[in-house]
This record gives sequence, structure tokens and C-alpha cells, in this order.
Amino acid sequence: MAESSLKGTLYGVGVGPGDPELLTLKALRIIRAAPVLAYPAPEKGDSLARSIVAPHLPGGQTEIAIRMPLEVSRFPAQEVYDGAAREIAAHLRAGRDVAVLCQGDPFLYGSFMYLFGRLAKDWTVAVVPGVSSLTACAAALGTPLAARDDTLVVLPAPLPEEVLEARLKDCDAAAIMKLGRHFAKVRRVLRRLGLEDRARYVEHASMANQRIRALGEIGDGEAPYFAMVLVHKRGEVWRVT
Repeated sequence: MAESSLKGTLYGVGVGPGDPELLTLKALRIIRAAPVLAYPAPEKGDSLARSIVAPHLPGGQTEIAIRMPLEVSRFPAQEVYDGAAREIAAHLRAGRDVAVLCQGDPFLYGSFMYLFGRLAKDWTVAVVPGVSSLTACAAALGTPLAARDDTLVVLPAPLPEEVLEARLKDCDAAAIMKLGRHFAKVRRVLRRLGLEDRARYVEHASMANQRIRALGEIGDGEAPYFAMVLVHKRGEVWRVT
């Protein structure tokens, strides 16, 4: 039997896409009550996940900054998660609950999954869903993701160009995320498929620096990592023929 029934609980807490007001009531309660907070952070600088919840923190909590490289070629950094899991387990073993902050939703491309895979077999784990970047982008753009029997696919932009094209051919709607330096490739594919005029772009959805732009206004190297393209082959999603 795992030690978890007598020790601390690990919470994977979705903190939403960026707007602090999009925290759920459950997430807020757990974040305020947990004696230990852990969160992903770049090798240098502040954690975006922590900045989202900062206005709500009571102070006095132990904090674990899980610093890792953000370059795709070096992610996920397994040794970083190994070390973080050991540090978190020590708190759980001592009876302290740990809330791991995850931007968006913990189980939608969330970094929490790597800690979950290391700790869930030995400890009690509770996952708190968060508002995802998908729904935040749809709200910002004022466009539904899909309707009725539409097939919606979520595509990471780092996929090879031919894979992106094949997946886009075989769906009604798509969300293309993690754009960054892959934007030029995504735009080429959309043009070849005749979908550029059906695509909409948003960066930093729900944040103070949110921007909605036409694809033609964006230079090949200007899209940030936290940017997304939503595309629907009907254009107006609600128009069902």
C-alpha cells in the first residue's frame, strides 16, 4: 500500500491561460490552503504560472521553482522532473500538501503530467482542471471551435510540415498551437490548402498583452510560443449546410 493515505496530497492545479480572474474557485481554495507551491519556471526569470496566481497568494508558503529549459529540442528535461519529484515527495512524506501550478489545464499539454507520471503510484494525487488555452483563444477571437459532428484536431506547430498538412486535410476544424518559430511553416500549409482566409490568429490570449492579428501582418519570426491559429473549413462555424 502506498504511503499516501497517511501523508500529504499532491494537487495538479490548472491556473488558466493568463487572466487571474479565470482561476476556478476550487483552484483558488487549494492554492491558498497548500503549505507548499511548486511551479514551472524558465532557467532565468519569473514563472508565468506563478504570476497568474500571485494576486491571490496569502504569503508564508514554501515555494519550489522547477526551472527548466524552454527550447523544444531540450524539453522535457527529464532530470529536472526527477529532481522536482524527489523534492515534492519529501514534503508529501512529511505530511505537507503540495499544489503544483500549471498554466491552462494540467492534462492538456501541461507540464504537470511529467510529475504525475513519477508520483501518482505512491501518493494521493488530485487534478484540478483549468480554463485551457483552446477555449481562451476561441473566446478572444469570438469564434466557436466546432459545431455538431465537426471533427476538431489539436495540432502542435512543431510537427513536420507534411504531417500538419495531412492532419488539416482530414478534419473540419483545427487549433494549431505552440507557434513560435514554426509560424512560417504553418502559414505555408494553410496557403497550400486554401485555408488562409479561414484562419484566425491570437497571441497571449486573456493576458494584458493579448493581440489578435491577421496572418498576413505577421513576419515569419514574429509569432511567440503562446500563440495559436484557429481554422474552420466552413469559415462561420455555426453555418451548417
